[in-house]
Amino acid sequence: MTASTRVAIDPFGADIIAESARLRALGPVVPVELPGGIPAWAPTGYDTLKALILDPRVSKDPRKHWSLWPEVGEHPAWGWILGWVGVVNMLSTYGPDHTRLRKLVAPSFTARRTEAMRTRVEKITAELLEQLDTAGASGGVVDVRAAFAHPLPMQLICELFGVPDELRPDTGTLIAAIMDTSDPSPEHAAFVQQQIGAVLGALIAHKRELPGDDMTTELIRVRDEDGDRLSDEELLYTLLLVIGAGFETTVNLIGNAVVALLRHPDQLAAVRSGERGWDAVIDEVLRIHPSIATLPLRFAVDDITIEGVTIPAGDAIVTTYAAAGSDPAHYGESATVFDTARGADDHLAFGIGVHRCIGAPLARMEALTALPALFERYPDLRLAQQADELKQVPSFIAYGWQEIPVRLHG
Repeated sequence: MTASTRVAIDPFGADIIAESARLRALGPVVPVELPGGIPAWAPTGYDTLKALILDPRVSKDPRKHWSLWPEVGEHPAWGWILGWVGVVNMLSTYGPDHTRLRKLVAPSFTARRTEAMRTRVEKITAELLEQLDTAGASGGVVDVRAAFAHPLPMQLICELFGVPDELRPDTGTLIAAIMDTSDPSPEHAAFVQQQIGAVLGALIAHKRELPGDDMTTELIRVRDEDGDRLSDEELLYTLLLVIGAGFETTVNLIGNAVVALLRHPDQLAAVRSGERGWDAVIDEVLRIHPSIATLPLRFAVDDITIEGVTIPAGDAIVTTYAAAGSDPAHYGESATVFDTARGADDHLAFGIGVHRCIGAPLARMEALTALPALFERYPDLRLAQQADELKQVPSFIAYGWQEIPVRLHG
């Protein structure tokens, strides 16, 4: 294929695995069109994606390396991408700039802090299960996403960052709006940008007035050994990244695991019997149903030729975690089958290299606490809809379900 024959990516993400297979049939790196008409290249296999992620000629800084960056303002339908690349944080920087920001932020995500949160995660989980008991007492249908998978990471991340109660609903709305790629309208993009400044700006102002033992206060105060600190812009967009990544992705990890196990009762039975461990469940879920299916954007610093395809310098590249996880060349002909015996701990869902997610241990700890507790509490848990009736969240970026209706007692 040539760049002139681009494949439009489904902005609703209705069937991400099937779309990945269609792209893979077209070649190892395929020219695609993102919502609003943004041109990019999509690697379609595990090895190709891994090679590009680790290639020093691939940048995440649009200001330096995206040839179309000066034109973004000329395309109203491209405004949605600004929430992803028009920000200044670890996700959108390259080289020394990325090193500096990660060095300032990483101390807030230590293994010690993650472990210290375990007791709190267990307590929130227990409280939510008590509430589920009440909601499902009459034998009716309960949305386990809204009642369990969502509030656990939401409450935890808000406590970690000292988000006051009055800002929590708007914080959830903001993150959901950024993940929603079904509406590339200028109005949606303007709403997102306005909410970033309003919601996170209010959080920063609140913590400057009332500092506490939380990560927002730490990020406001942090300085390295040279006295360098986060600028106001970097602080705002770093909070956007770490709160969003620490919340929405864990919602989908827990929700996707629940659905996968209920769709595959044989796999669930193997977990219940101890034949399979919960770590294996988490890895397999992250492989085949990664919380982030496709992440925009990276950019070719120079012309990059990979598997016979040349990505011109200045072109955009999407990071295709779902395509990598369902690649039969790496995971075999059963790559699209959920199988906890696979041993998928080499998945790329948390990234790899310098941009690996610093919050990955926290997300895994939350899931490893929540999932065993849920399935132990409700041994007869069942989906209340046919599996093919569940609706994917409207996004080619996020991979999860809008609702997960279940019957707690079969």
